[in-house]
Amino acid sequence: MPATETPRVFRVLLQAADLDQSRRFYERLLAVPGRPVGGGRVYFDCGPVILGLVDPASEGEARVRAWPEPLYLATSDLDGVFERARALGCLSPLKVHDDPAGEIVVRPWGERSFYADDPAGNPLCFVDADTLFTGRDRPS
Repeated sequence: MPATETPRVFRVLLQAADLDQSRRFYERLLAVPGRPVGGGRVYFDCGPVILGLVDPASEGEARVRAWPEPLYLATSDLDGVFERARALGCLSPLKVHDDPAGEIVVRPWGERSFYADDPAGNPLCFVDADTLFTGRDRPS
């Protein structure tokens, strides 16, 4: 029987109401340049996965649809990303398991993280790369 390769995620697209504003936001927040690639899209290299922003009007859609769940991003500089998010005024006002989502907290599953929202309302969660919970090991 031939071996099969497990499909891998290589690109995630988020819609942006204002592509230029969202590009500037992500360039500041992620501290990496965005690459305009045509077709109303800007790509950010985030390790092996591309984070893409897309203008829904370029695809014939009239309105922006925000992601329903947070996009999780691992970083070895959680404190630095947090300070940039604070400066951008995008920290989440919500709670996660009774803790403030917009503050760096160790979550019940062991991840040290904080939540934010991009200009189009897409929820983001930044996680300390040293504390990632992948479901392979149960949190202590």
